[in-house]
Amino acid sequence: MTQVPLLDLSALHAELGDELASAALRVLGSERVLLGPELAAFEQAWAAQVGAAHGVGVGNGLDALALGLRAFDVGPGDEVLVPAHTFIATWLAVVHVGATPVPVDVSDRTGLWDADAVGAAVGPRTRAMIPVHLYGHPVDLDPLLAIARRHGLVVLDDAAQAHGARYRGRPVGGLCDATTWSFYPGKNLGAVGDGGAVTTSDPAVADRLRSLRNYGSTEKYVHDEIGWNSRLDELQAALLSVKLRRLDEHNARRAVVAERYAHALGDCGLTLPGTAPWARHAWHQYVVRTPHRDALHDHLAALGVQTVIHYPVPPHHQGAFATLLTHGELPVAEALAREVLSLPMGPHLSEQEQVHVIDSIRSFRP
Repeated sequence: MTQVPLLDLSALHAELGDELASAALRVLGSERVLLGPELAAFEQAWAAQVGAAHGVGVGNGLDALALGLRAFDVGPGDEVLVPAHTFIATWLAVVHVGATPVPVDVSDRTGLWDADAVGAAVGPRTRAMIPVHLYGHPVDLDPLLAIARRHGLVVLDDAAQAHGARYRGRPVGGLCDATTWSFYPGKNLGAVGDGGAVTTSDPAVADRLRSLRNYGSTEKYVHDEIGWNSRLDELQAALLSVKLRRLDEHNARRAVVAERYAHALGDCGLTLPGTAPWARHAWHQYVVRTPHRDALHDHLAALGVQTVIHYPVPPHHQGAFATLLTHGELPVAEALAREVLSLPMGPHLSEQEQVHVIDSIRSFRP
């Protein structure tokens, strides 16, 4: 039976094997494994790629969010608007800095934030908002930025799934007060382990982030504030630099996969993802929607096709946030949790494998 993984990481690493090995050996032969030249080079290259003046590498995407909030002094007594449909890290970061997450439901059409709903959620304690560029499609930022300016809010966008996405001709990553990134291995730009970053064009914010990630210190054994230990290490930075050189090419290959799906699945009774005319989708995931999601998932699994549900339990149904909301208050997020399914996607999904996925979907009878 043909087996099709959601994402073929082994094929990616095989394609780049010699370059990755060379980068790893270079780090192993150096005198620095933390906060050295590999990190500095990657931070500079990544910031330039996404249109920001500064990049600050950190340990993972959750730390990027929490440190980003801390860099703007968001903390106890503050409320932060977060999407109801997102990975839980977006919410956890708010709690980690002592603030309160205030969920705002998403558009039933796009699964992303609608500005009217966000504007209506702003209250007297609102200090910041975290738009999430979910699945690789950018949020419509201009109306959100207008709301933020009107109310004096910090905008920290979560681009963990949007490496290479563009908004109105500009790369996601330099459009808000700061942007957070995850380099989890399955991302479009993934480390071989964990990693994250924050990009910003504000030099004071960048300096604060560099201190916060390193025990609150900019001078050895001098600690000006309570900080974290969250540093993107030299090895991961070197490997990410290799992968970064191929990001645009790999995203273009993802776009070809998405186009094949769109052409072949339009008459299968699924709600397919689209792309706004002002956006360039990074196609981190190809997420379809159907009321028969669980049955389709099982049908595809029986035919060797791996699919994943992003996300089966919305944050406000998680035990971690059991006291925040009651069920039924965020109907679109709850509907998405019941109906979304991510199909195999990646730059190494072959046409033959994709044909098997498509034929398997077309054979489904709910």
